[in-house]
Amino acid sequence: MTTRRARAAAGALAAVLAAAGCTTSAGPGGGVPTVTSAPATAASGDTHGWNRQRLKGAVGRHTGVTRTAKPTVLNGLVGAVFTRNADGDHFCTASVVDSAGLNLIVTAAHCVWDPKLGQRGDLVFVPGYRGGDTPSGVWPLLAVTVDDGWKNDADPDMDVAFAVVQAQNGQQVQQVLGANRLGVNRGYRVPVKVTGYPGSSDVPITCSNTTTEQSPTQLRIDCPDYTGGTSGSPWVTDFDPATRTGTVVGVIGGYQEGGNSPDTSYSSYFGDRVQALYDRATG
Repeated sequence: MTTRRARAAAGALAAVLAAAGCTTSAGPGGGVPTVTSAPATAASGDTHGWNRQRLKGAVGRHTGVTRTAKPTVLNGLVGAVFTRNADGDHFCTASVVDSAGLNLIVTAAHCVWDPKLGQRGDLVFVPGYRGGDTPSGVWPLLAVTVDDGWKNDADPDMDVAFAVVQAQNGQQVQQVLGANRLGVNRGYRVPVKVTGYPGSSDVPITCSNTTTEQSPTQLRIDCPDYTGGTSGSPWVTDFDPATRTGTVVGVIGGYQEGGNSPDTSYSSYFGDRVQALYDRATG
């Protein structure tokens, strides 16, 4: 069987070859978002007619169904990961996570760090990528933080990475887009929305379902069509209609580097070790 990372490896290899001059046709911190397009919240908690009860009902009707992700504020926090620029193939997914530096993204460790080769170079984060357009810019990855368990032994229980991205036009990524919060020790049964970029598509997909326990250190979710390229896709819960952001409690990765089947995905459990990793990345 082939892992999700291996299915996306062809695109990553093509990008590396291109960088070497070859050609190919493949291609919970304290910070608060300073910029938001969220509207004012009515006293009833209703936002443009969407209160919490209506939102829960809408999610329930589409549980376990994968659809094209609309260009919303929440989905705009998610982006594709490319090598060098957005001209080639994207091979992973990442998303903005709240930090005091306003410059942090979260993804799967296997997307950005090879235990044998070290940090993958020349990577860029393209939030809101859609049909070849880069509406929110191209953000180069700078410092990458992974757990020693991943760095030394590819520990699937710590297939998580935080990366600082370079400011653009004098602004940090969180100032431009806002950010989801980091959630740790939230348990195994959590209703989440998973949004990511299949390597074969130029638009993101999204699916909502409730996570289950794969093991004490792994989460599982059943959503169809999450193929290669979706590694690093955030698992977001606690959507807030006022800020149009939520809390990330997982990313596609971990067991089988995300899963052998496109219909079932996994995540390393976000517990104390992920909190410690976040603290290192932001310290």
